[in-house]
Amino acid sequence: MEQEKRPEPNNTAVRTALWRALHVQTDAQPHILEDEVGFRLVAPADDWRQRPDMDIHFTRRVRASMVARARFIEDLMIEQAGKGVSQYVILGAGLDTFAQRRPDIASKLTVFEIDEPNTHLWKKQRLVELGYDLPSWLRFVTVDFEAGSSWWESLKSAGFDENKPAVVACTGLSMYLTLEANRTTLQQMATLAAGSTLAMTYLLPIDLIDEEDVMLQQISEKGARAAGNPFISYFTPDEMLNLAREAGFKTPENITAADLYKRYFRERSDKLSPASGEVFLVSRT
Repeated sequence: MEQEKRPEPNNTAVRTALWRALHVQTDAQPHILEDEVGFRLVAPADDWRQRPDMDIHFTRRVRASMVARARFIEDLMIEQAGKGVSQYVILGAGLDTFAQRRPDIASKLTVFEIDEPNTHLWKKQRLVELGYDLPSWLRFVTVDFEAGSSWWESLKSAGFDENKPAVVACTGLSMYLTLEANRTTLQQMATLAAGSTLAMTYLLPIDLIDEEDVMLQQISEKGARAAGNPFISYFTPDEMLNLAREAGFKTPENITAADLYKRYFRERSDKLSPASGEVFLVSRT
């Protein structure tokens, strides 16, 4: 009898989790984000740091971007929770570990992690194996994007209350979507209840990023194509603001890598700083 194949997580989710762990293990304190739960979930081979995509020097700026991205979202959620927002939606959650690292905050919310079937099944199995609870306030919303399933309908079926405000995080996803798909996503987000916040990342065209990051972005593009998930969409800051306004957001704003540097990196002794190619769109209803 053929043994049933164990589900596997998305490669990008694994890489991001390992970059967060690499930050803790190799970069100077204070760390932007203390996250090695993802590392425990992945349980990589002993030689994982010999992987080309884990080179501590070449990946320095991209791993800084990954931890700054996660820290910014978490700070935003904690801020909004203090204002009474009780729903947190993570679109394309991957190996996000907010629920495991910050149960003091997360347990007072309903956290909806949206991702594809294999990643969710694998993650839940690994959490149980490591002794983590799967509390009722943590909802795994499984969506088969390739089959055209509606993440919005699946979210509502999981108990999301459209009449209550939420924080929605959508990071590392827009570049894989067409212009029309990004427009549709923004239009859907603009229907969130008053008091909601969307934080969504997007990639800049290569001619708008710092010279030191050009090769890094080209390698990322090549890797995405080779994996069968090519980058499709890039936006200038003005283009993204216009898309958000057309979707119905009144006062969208961009948070750039320079803004994240000022928030989290300015005082660092090791001169760590995030790559310039990714920007946050922050829009409120």
